[in-house]
Amino acid sequence: MAAAEGLPEDLVFVDLETTGGNPAIDRITEVGIVRVRGGELIEQWSSLVNPECAIPPYIEAFTGISNEMVADAPLFAAIAASILQKIHGAVFVAHNARFDYSFLRNEFHSAALHFSAPVLCTVKLSRRLFPGHARHNLDAVMERNGLTCSARHRALGDAKVLSDFWFKLRRDFPEAQLAPVVQRLLGAHVVPPHLADVVDDLPDGPGVYRLFGDDNALLYVGKGASLRSRVCSHFALGEAEGKDRRMAAQVRRIEWEASAGELGMLLREIQWIKHAQPLYNRRAKNNEYCYSLCAGKVYPVEPRAIEDLQRGDLTQCFGVFHTEKDARKALGDIARAHQLCLKVLGLEEGSGSCLGLQVGKCKGACLGKEPLVLHNMRLQMALSSLKLKTWPFPGRVALRERAAHGTELHVVDQWTYLGTARCEEDIATLAVGAPCQAFDVDVYKILMRHLARNPKLDWLDLRRTGSADTFESRAAYNAADQP
Repeated sequence: MAAAEGLPEDLVFVDLETTGGNPAIDRITEVGIVRVRGGELIEQWSSLVNPECAIPPYIEAFTGISNEMVADAPLFAAIAASILQKIHGAVFVAHNARFDYSFLRNEFHSAALHFSAPVLCTVKLSRRLFPGHARHNLDAVMERNGLTCSARHRALGDAKVLSDFWFKLRRDFPEAQLAPVVQRLLGAHVVPPHLADVVDDLPDGPGVYRLFGDDNALLYVGKGASLRSRVCSHFALGEAEGKDRRMAAQVRRIEWEASAGELGMLLREIQWIKHAQPLYNRRAKNNEYCYSLCAGKVYPVEPRAIEDLQRGDLTQCFGVFHTEKDARKALGDIARAHQLCLKVLGLEEGSGSCLGLQVGKCKGACLGKEPLVLHNMRLQMALSSLKLKTWPFPGRVALRERAAHGTELHVVDQWTYLGTARCEEDIATLAVGAPCQAFDVDVYKILMRHLARNPKLDWLDLRRTGSADTFESRAAYNAADQP
């Protein structure tokens, strides 16, 4: 294909037309291939493909490929072996290459064929070579380089444009300048040979993964909207920091689990980190012990470790902070913003009035000029936006997440994540057990963001097997959220 430091000699320029943009659910409608070896054109080939599903009208208008045109075209499985032969052994070149590569990998997998190739993305190549330009879509590349296409948005026409772009780069840039850029892009993700098979099997959808070292030591737990891209990023040459490079060199085994969508991905990641304490996860160490501002015995509110609180205490807690120092700083900032007394809040020592009163930043609660009842009422109002929310459901529930990659049921109780099932029948074991008393800070943050983004929340009440309720609006959630 290429000398270690030179330009690749065997390249296959590929373009696909598809029924949509999601390789997990959409299908290929046309394949275009241009193969070049040693600077010579070896083959040009294209074929329509029957996607076995309807082509959306907006896609038909964009590509000009209609349902009638593909009705008698071969299925991908019928031409998969021939396509694999045409692209085997070459550098895979495409514009936004991850799109085309992902679609082909999925189709080959469905046809029980293995496909893997070094990938060169012409979008990334254009960005590296022409950093002064903002646009690098194919139309912009054609205009900037004086390229033409007689069949734009058709697979072979666009594939020819990519080969023309490559030949122009070979003419315009000395090999000594072009080769390092190309090699850097080709070698961006150099996966060790003992991990190549499992990385090739990783899906392009969301999920979580675990990296193991020698003696099955858990090194790292991570997540990604594209599992394959995220795992490969750990092996990026020249871009990772020293610690990341050391970790990548230690990886001996990879485990992964696909998710339907973002919620399941986030909940699983947190659960895996907390249960195993991976060596390289910062969050495993930083979030072990969090603090909140809670009703105090001496002062109106005091920083207290959340881990030491009972569930009932949470109704009078405000905010989540990594350290006690962070909690005190936040309280001080709030006090100064609302002219509250630092001495009454326990943030300032000494006799007499606080310093704030002397500079007009306190209303005199330290000297009795402002009644403590009024001062503390103003404090409660200032803290109200930070108040921890009470559990908004009647008990243990399963949150149904419907996404492009499937449907999952996430069982949660009192801000604690208990597990995930892919169908309602599988949640029987997660539905039983005593109510959770714990408060998981990380799960709380994840669920609060999810509630805010999803006003219509689909959930199953596990106290009543088989029944399902739906929050019809954000107002319904707010009403349930009141203590």
